[in-house]
Amino acid sequence: MTASLPHPALHASHGGIWLATAQETRQIGRGEAIRIAADTPVLLLNAPLIGQRLGYAELSGLDLLELFAFLHPARFAAPTPKGLARAVDLSPPDRDEDVAAFLREAAAALLAVPEGDWPEREGAWAAAQSLARLRWPWAQVVAGSIRKPATDERWLFSKLPEWEEHAPRPAPRTVAIEPGEAEARLVELTGEGSEERLGQRAYAAAATAAFAPRAVRDSPNLVLAEAGTGIGKTLGYLAPAAIWSERAGGAVWISTYTKALQRQLGRETARLYPDERVRKERVVTRKGRENYLCLLNLEDALQGGFQGRAAVLAHLVARWAAFSADGDMVGGDLPGWLPTLFRRNGPAALTDRRGECVYAGCPHYRKCFIERSARASADADIVVANHALVMVNAARGREVSTRPTRYIFDEGHHLFDAADSMFAAALTGQETIELRRWILGPESGGRGRRRGLQARLSDVASYDEAGGVAIQDAVEAARHLASDGWLQRLAEGQPFGAIEALLAAVRGLTYARAEQPGDAGYGLETELAEPTAELIEAAAPAAAALDALVRPLVTLGRRLEAVLAEAPDWMDAAARARVEGAIASIGWRAETVAAWLSLLARVGGPVDADFVDWLAVDRVEGREYDVGLHRHWLDPTRPFAEIVLKPAHGALVTSATLTGGGDWDTAEARVGAPHLARAAARFEAASPFDYANNAEVLIVTDVKRGDIGSLANAYARLIVAAGGGTLGLFTAIRRLRGVHGRIADRLAREGLPLHAQHVDPIDTGTLVDIFRDDAGASLLGTDALRDGVDVAGDSLRLVVMEGVPWPKPTVLHAARRLAGGGSAYDDRLVRARLAQAFGRLIRRADDRGAFVMLSAAMPSRLLAAFPPGVGIARVTLDEAVARVQARLGSGPGETLPKIATLGHEAALDA
Repeated sequence: MTASLPHPALHASHGGIWLATAQETRQIGRGEAIRIAADTPVLLLNAPLIGQRLGYAELSGLDLLELFAFLHPARFAAPTPKGLARAVDLSPPDRDEDVAAFLREAAAALLAVPEGDWPEREGAWAAAQSLARLRWPWAQVVAGSIRKPATDERWLFSKLPEWEEHAPRPAPRTVAIEPGEAEARLVELTGEGSEERLGQRAYAAAATAAFAPRAVRDSPNLVLAEAGTGIGKTLGYLAPAAIWSERAGGAVWISTYTKALQRQLGRETARLYPDERVRKERVVTRKGRENYLCLLNLEDALQGGFQGRAAVLAHLVARWAAFSADGDMVGGDLPGWLPTLFRRNGPAALTDRRGECVYAGCPHYRKCFIERSARASADADIVVANHALVMVNAARGREVSTRPTRYIFDEGHHLFDAADSMFAAALTGQETIELRRWILGPESGGRGRRRGLQARLSDVASYDEAGGVAIQDAVEAARHLASDGWLQRLAEGQPFGAIEALLAAVRGLTYARAEQPGDAGYGLETELAEPTAELIEAAAPAAAALDALVRPLVTLGRRLEAVLAEAPDWMDAAARARVEGAIASIGWRAETVAAWLSLLARVGGPVDADFVDWLAVDRVEGREYDVGLHRHWLDPTRPFAEIVLKPAHGALVTSATLTGGGDWDTAEARVGAPHLARAAARFEAASPFDYANNAEVLIVTDVKRGDIGSLANAYARLIVAAGGGTLGLFTAIRRLRGVHGRIADRLAREGLPLHAQHVDPIDTGTLVDIFRDDAGASLLGTDALRDGVDVAGDSLRLVVMEGVPWPKPTVLHAARRLAGGGSAYDDRLVRARLAQAFGRLIRRADDRGAFVMLSAAMPSRLLAAFPPGVGIARVTLDEAVARVQARLGSGPGETLPKIATLGHEAALDA
């Protein structure tokens, strides 16, 4: 096969650039590489990444990742030479200079796949023909390897199974779990003869209280459980959850904050239901609508809605959809690296991000991934979701009868932040223009299948006169919302309409009062206090415009409910489902506009102590992208407790750092317990890990604050001392990029790959997969990596933080700080963040590593964030490098010398 593939292979890393042909492999310069890539189709791996390293953004060629996605849809391979080698069963290249030659070998191995037993053969020939018409670089090569099938193949939309409608599930029965039952089920799950973990048994017993029958309305059985890493929380709560679900006939919703934990739950539930077929029925993962492939959007893309490279992506996604387990494009079985290969917004256009679903009006409704997931969850025993979806369903759910009565909130320390996002209001240009598009549909010759409210509900308008009038009134009112080009008009001082005039006044006042942040060019904000006459004058007509919009939306919702109640002759099951979906969508948007009106009433009006209001101009590197007014609850757990917790019968909130940074009163306040009539039960179990011998904390005292050169030197020396395996955490993207730019080449010469968020054109989940896959690699990132990265073993043995993670001094933070005790509030947040970051280091009993803080100003009062017994020392950079090298270079059986330290308690008093 290699003989039929004459193309050269190109590989670029921070250590150099190599070109491999059939005759030789040679190192070349950047200019020659760009000339060759521009003139000759070359084999490469991850074109955007290679293009970035060459400084040639338009690099294209025969990307092996695209070929892999075509041949093996819904399979994952780490997008690295090592990951690809494992996927095609080849020996991985040992050195950077060997990668280019390996790519030629890997291409031959991939192209040999169609000649053998190929599970994903169906549909490949037809897809290859379509891709050939789009001039996909691999099309001609692939077409020669795939035989035309003897009979016509089933295409995606005919291949996908249809979901079936079932009778509503009855309400769960009232049952009680007897003492000892959860522990006995836990033994079954862990296996007879396994190591007895007393902490896990105690945890399972404590979690059982969340499944007891509720005694008083609006007073759920709330259990707060803090269990250190290694206790085995997942099986600990799955044991009583499974017992309750089996006996009560109800679903237990397990809510997480990160996709990593959702994947872990998918693995752990295999212990509950070893039979895969049974597990698919009993365990369902739910996500928001915007995560799933919309088949109608895909059909539009395949029929000309997408052009050029975006159209190629659509066909590769169609290949994937035919083999996907659930159609989840974000965190599911679609490789996270696939959309990033296309540098455009194509993936977003393939999901329902604008809430434009027509439900039963869609020709693919019976095959819809979203609807299938929703119906499967209605019959499941265990539903794995995320905090945001749980809150959205509780606040906007169409069926009150199907709401869960039992919740488990894992990663419960994130509930406050999730509620903060969910129950906030933002009257901004971006928000209003999205609402305008939802009501009016495409304007100014816009392409695509999107339709406005009139088109989506034309049959209702023709049947119900009052409903038709309401639709027309909503359409007319929506024309006063911000429209295309609004940002340019604001910059030129020529706003159009009442809403744009309001945004112009907001922008002017924000620039007048906001202080420039330390990272110049980023967002600006100022309190909504003492508004100017211009802002007050602009608020009145804006409120009138929004009032003219919300009234017909409310009327339309009522008219649609009346149409449902009357059940006219044309109202079949499909039409009913479509109208029900429209009622939910209209209700959601009417609530949004009502929240905007409430926010505008604050302009020139009285202060509401329950809320924090401010004005903001959102910018990225000096470029404005949004302007508006914002409102957040001072305590977002109040609506969370009211909407989610009170209707439930029981809830378990659990985390390894539930009290992180504070005490139990702090933990209760962060999850809404004080807003319930019944007190929460508490459980606490320390981690079984030997932190004293397996980990240490080093505080480096001689790295100059704010000096990028000194910071970069420290990171480079520490990463080299550890031999890679380093997670570098930053509090600012600018500093992350500055350090990466200075050390990537230096580390490459040591044979240590370096990856980075906000630098590499790769999604965060894939970056973590790459990091996990190579024990010599290191990863730099920001807050998203501080909590939620689960990398056990040698791949993560050193965590380096560039500074104390103080909260950003925003208007919202200032208000909460004032209400929460001033500097003590800041300290609690920082201790929680430090505890979460340290938690990345030791993930299993045999892990060992070091945690390094590059901050001479690290206050001793914050050291309580680290586990009791762990050694803490303030050292110079030279000492830290020597200590990291000694600790991480020792064999697993060697005993490390104790560090010269103040000791944990003494350090706190220093």
